[in-house]
Parts: sequence; C-alpha cells; structure tokens
Amino acid sequence: MAGPNSERRSFDAIIIGAGQAGPSLAGRLTAAGWTVALVERKDFGGTCVNTGCMPTKTLVASAYAAHLARRSADYGVVLQGPGGGEVGVDMKRVHDRARKVTLDARGNLEKWLGGMTGCTLFRGHARFEDADTVRVGDDLLTAPKIFLNVGGRANAPAMPGLDQISYLTNVGMMAVETLPEHLVIVGGSYIGLEFAQMYRRFGAEVTVVEMGPRLIGREDPEISDAVREILEAEGVNIRLNAECISFAPVKTEGADEGVCVHVTCQDGAPQVIGSHVLLAIGRRPNTDDLGLDKAGIELDKRGYVVVDDQLRTSNPGVWALGDCNGKGAFTHTAYNDFEIVAANLLDNDPRKVSDRIPCYGLFIDPPLGRVGLTEAEARAAGRPLLVGQRPMTRVGRAVEKGETQGFMKVVVDAETKQILGAAILGLNGDEAVHGLLDLMYAKAPYTVIQRAVHIHPTVSELIPTMLGELKPLV
Repeated sequence: MAGPNSERRSFDAIIIGAGQAGPSLAGRLTAAGWTVALVERKDFGGTCVNTGCMPTKTLVASAYAAHLARRSADYGVVLQGPGGGEVGVDMKRVHDRARKVTLDARGNLEKWLGGMTGCTLFRGHARFEDADTVRVGDDLLTAPKIFLNVGGRANAPAMPGLDQISYLTNVGMMAVETLPEHLVIVGGSYIGLEFAQMYRRFGAEVTVVEMGPRLIGREDPEISDAVREILEAEGVNIRLNAECISFAPVKTEGADEGVCVHVTCQDGAPQVIGSHVLLAIGRRPNTDDLGLDKAGIELDKRGYVVVDDQLRTSNPGVWALGDCNGKGAFTHTAYNDFEIVAANLLDNDPRKVSDRIPCYGLFIDPPLGRVGLTEAEARAAGRPLLVGQRPMTRVGRAVEKGETQGFMKVVVDAETKQILGAAILGLNGDEAVHGLLDLMYAKAPYTVIQRAVHIHPTVSELIPTMLGELKPLV
C-alpha cells in the first residue's frame, strides 16, 4: 500500500461511481476536452443495470408470459401437448435470461467507457483524503471538480430476530434460481409489490407483510386499494397493520426448515411461516465509507449528501448525483441530475432540481404511471380543484385486450386549469401518463390536450374524454 506521500495523479474531474449519472457525465466532460478519472468499486451500471430495473423488469416480463399463458383460454387459445396444457416455469432459464440482459448492458457500458478518449478507469473503493483528493488503493487522484454517483443499497434496519435468520434483499433475489415454496415479503411498497406479483405468477405462495394500514402509503387510498385488489385476485396474501414484526428460524430435527415472521395484526394468524424472507423496506445511501468528513461534505440525518438546487455539496468543488443525494430514488432522476450538472457546467444553462416534476412507475401488471401531486398533496395546497376519473372498463383498448383492471385519474387547478397530478393504473399506464407529464412541463392548460386528436384504439385517446368530465373536488 502506498504511503501518504504517494505521487498524485491530476485530472480535470473525478467521478466516483458508474451508475446512471456518472458514465454520461464522463462522456460530456471528455467531449468538452476534460480529463476524467472514473472510479467504480464493483459493477458498472449501478443498481439499475445490475440488481434493479433491467433484471427485475426482465423477470416481470417472464412472469407476465406465464400469467398470460394461464389465461390463454380467455382468448380462445388452447394449450396442447403431453403436459395436458399445464404452464410450467423453468426458473433457471428465467434467471439466465435476466442475467444476459444485465451482462450485455454492463459489458456495453464498460466497453464504451474503456474506449472513451480522456477517461481513465479505476477499479476500487474511493475514499477522500482531503477536499480535492481521493485515494483508490495505491492511487492518489486529485481534481478541482469531483462528482459523487455512489448510489444506495437495500435498507435492513434492526428488527428483533433478524440476525438469527437468512434473509434476502433485491440483490439476493437475483441469485435465487429456484422457486421459493413460500416467499414472505416484508414491506408493501413499490419494490416489494413487484416481487410479490412476479413470484406469485412463477408459482410460489407469497405473503406481503406491511406495517402500515395500506399498501404503498404515499399513494391516494383508492390507488392503494385497487393495487391490493389486483394482487389478492392473483392469490397474493396481504397482511396489513403489522406493527410488531420479528423473526425466528423454524427448525426440524435441528435443521433450518424456514422462517417464522411474527406479526401483530388486527386480523389473521399472529405469525407467518415462510421458506424465504425478502426485506423490501426502503433503501439507504452508500455514503458511510467514503471519508466525506475529510472533504467537508455535509450529510443529513439519514446519511444523504446535502446539495443545493444545482446539486453542489457543502464543498464547492464537489457535486452529488443520483440516489445518494436524496433528491430522487429513480434511474430517470439520476440521469436528470447528470443533465442538470452538465447544463450548468458546459452549456451556460442554469437548470435546477426544483424544475423537475415528480414522476415514477409501479411495474406490477397492470402498471401504475404517476406524475405530479397526489390528490392528498393537491388538497393540502388549499386551492380549488377539479378531478377526473375513468375506469379502464370504459377504455376500448383495455377491453379489447381483456385487461380492464384499474383506472385513470387527474387533478387540475380550477383557476389556472393546469394539471397538478395524474395517475394511470391500468394497461399501458406507465406510457400513457407521459402525455399529461409533457403538458405539465409546458405549463399549458388541460384544454390544450382536449383539442388533440389521438390515435384509436389506444389508452391515451380517453384522456381528453376524461378531462371533459372534470368535476369540482369537494
């Protein structure tokens, strides 16, 4: 190991982390003639490529195929063959497919960065030595501008008995190539619900244990209720109001046979016995082992890097992008962080985080596309509101495809006529909602979209109809 007098290697910029923001920023900076050191301690691509969006949505697609195959008779399609029409799932092939998607994306990214003129890659754990110096193994790197893109990881808070069992997070689930007999998911929010439906469709028994009174508590109650109905209709067990969760191993003749999850619920048995436990109870930033205190970089009480509206930290030469800054927990917000930083540094374009309209998806089937404010958030502003809602049973495209679960909803400012928020839980809802999001960025009144002529038959074509049926929210 090199000592404190190791020779320093100077760059115009250091980027720590090769998630969604870091590589794209490296591309922009090197194209502008900067020399860049990019440090990654594990896998290129971050959470999205390796253990998040790409592999999980690949699994979701396989689960959808199994679900649709089981429903084939609804469409007049008859499964034939030696198996008598039974639908089987080969979990190894399912995971092989997901792994290939990840490895291809990771390899392409690493190849692009490795061939990038002006970019030097360092593999290892970066730690600050002072305000503008970073150590990576034997290498000391220095630069006037440093960018953190270190991401986050699954949260595993102290819970009684958790240290006595083997449990999984989203990372560990990617390595489970056999079908769990009974998967118990602790956490009834976005990640947990996607895994719940997915593994139920693969054939596992699934129980979701949620401490709160409803699923995905940040959504409006009717969204939460509809999502619960969708999952329960497929056989997912839901346990709400689990205020006192604890764990214990289940042993038979001295061998571990499963996990007992103790719950305190208003209804149902006081415990759930499962073969596997998945913790899906939030995430935490990867900021606890970077030596940020040596660089004068302030963290908030949750460990996120404190940044201003243009993503500068308390150290004027350091910026924080992606999940580690607490300004968004999504791939698209991380990429937008890159766009904000690049616009300010290279384009003389003063973009800000506060310009961003919240948007995200829940990728169960059917998916939820959410933009802007919920009804509860809009009510809190105290302004007069209009609301429109339409069930997917009244959307021709959904009826034709035999997928009529869910509804679409929009909340409008009655005075400005601008859309404040919208949700589409239903067929193609994650795509159709973008028309409303674009209108919100344009700051145009909802009447603009009423004059648009949409393609028939689509989900989006019913949005103008819904907007024509707005009613005052009382």
